[in-house]
Amino acid sequence: MFEGKLVRLRALRPEDAEHHVRWRNDPEVVRWAAAGDPCFGPVTAEAVALGFETMLRLSPRESAVFTVEDLAGGTVIGMADYRDLDPYAGVATLGVTVGEREFWGRGHGSDALRLLVDHLFGAYGLSRLELDTWSGNERAVRAFTRLGFREEGRRRSAVLLEGERYDRVLFGMLREEWTGAV
Repeated sequence: MFEGKLVRLRALRPEDAEHHVRWRNDPEVVRWAAAGDPCFGPVTAEAVALGFETMLRLSPRESAVFTVEDLAGGTVIGMADYRDLDPYAGVATLGVTVGEREFWGRGHGSDALRLLVDHLFGAYGLSRLELDTWSGNERAVRAFTRLGFREEGRRRSAVLLEGERYDRVLFGMLREEWTGAV
């Protein structure tokens, strides 16, 4: 378990599946977290249960999903993950989703991401972390930049959302660039 200023990251539990079902069936969460990607949602409870069986068995040497809880009230508000951890290249890909709308824009996602970056640079000695979002998610772009991630590229017109095209924005951070600031 990792505690920050606003959130704690803890191991995923089977009972967390109900939150994931709710978030993945909320059109606004799907819009911001996955640019409306139909692979993210809507989804049935049965499909989430199948995915959860896999997530609960992930090897932390390769990937992990954490539950994000609000420190003040202990409310489950989202998830943070890393995947594709390559110890030889020293690289991993991360993500964070705040599924509870009342916590949007209040710094909880940034705090969760900061904790995850600290963990990965600390525990695994990685040299680089990567993440991405879509160009219409300006809140995520600002948060990633504030944390010290740098835009490294764009996949132009790679995201289709509600009939409009957006870029996929790719971010990276090197170990020596990490200051831990939020």
